[in-house]
Amino acid sequence: HHGGEAAVTPTDSPAYQAASKAMEDTFGKAPIPTRGGGSIPIVALFEAELGLKTILFGFGLDSNAIHSPNEHYGVFNYMKGIATIPRFHHHFASLMNGRA
Repeated sequence: HHGGEAAVTPTDSPAYQAASKAMEDTFGKAPIPTRGGGSIPIVALFEAELGLKTILFGFGLDSNAIHSPNEHYGVFNYMKGIATIPRFHHHFASLMNGRA
């Protein structure tokens, strides 16, 4: 066991707001925020050391069976993920520059 600390990014943070807008831009619908367990210890370390909240984008589906022998990932969501990231950067920069 890695012993990583838990971390949560508030939905009212600029990074979350930018991510939500970016997802809506590319998928045409506002995302539904969820919390998921997992073992990504670096997330809490980034917050502690850098003072930054981390945004984790999820472009896969539950049916992708991640980390199983039957793991797969659809090209549609892969391409939507590629389209979403620059939209996130645009919205985040606008929010941080007070242009939201």
